[in-house]
Amino acid sequence: MSIRFQRANFLVSNIDAALRFYVDVLGFEVAFGKPHRDNSYSHVVFGLDRSKPIGFVALSATDQPRVMALTEVAGLEKLPEPRRSTIVLHVDDPDAVVARARAGGYEVFPEEELLTHDGRRGREIGILDADGNLVVIYRITAPVPAA
Repeated sequence: MSIRFQRANFLVSNIDAALRFYVDVLGFEVAFGKPHRDNSYSHVVFGLDRSKPIGFVALSATDQPRVMALTEVAGLEKLPEPRRSTIVLHVDDPDAVVARARAGGYEVFPEEELLTHDGRRGREIGILDADGNLVVIYRITAPVPAA
């Protein structure tokens, strides 16, 4: 059986506001967008009110085309706790991402030490977008220990 991960998709209340986070803070690039639609498969699979049109934008990361998407649903409420999903992103400069997130007023969680399944060490930091979607950024700082 063959499988290929296409993209993650977060629901957001405002595409323009979300792009300030995903493009300006995290560094994604807009691959393409679709205009607001009254009828979309997203209405069905996300259980959305069909009376509300939705917007859509696909985002690319370096060497990863269209790996993230944002579906805009007007009037969407901020996600309650507990959070049920996240995207996890390797970043080259976590300090710069955190600085941009803080400057944009996004909630940044305290940094934790990351210990991977194979013994590598690093840094990990959680950040919430304006809608309460969780993004965890990380950077490996120490390779697998020698045996």
